[in-house]
Amino acid sequence: MGRNLYILASSLIVFALISCGVAYTNIAQQPGSPGDAALWRTMGLGLFVVGLLVALAGVLSSLFEQAERRNEEARRAKRRH
Repeated sequence: MGRNLYILASSLIVFALISCGVAYTNIAQQPGSPGDAALWRTMGLGLFVVGLLVALAGVLSSLFEQAERRNEEARRAKRRH
């Protein structure tokens, strides 16, 4: 589960960087382009924050999975002795 969240977080952060890059190029200022530069920057910031939250969820998921795995190993070792 943690690995899937890492992949999702990285893709969201890449899209955030692309959105911010579009905001600072001439693409956002062309007539007929979708939105203005402020909209692209806002969307980039939003995607970046969501990406960081998903990455945090991935880290916490990995930590809890590791703690659960170690607890199970300790239980098995205790049964053997």
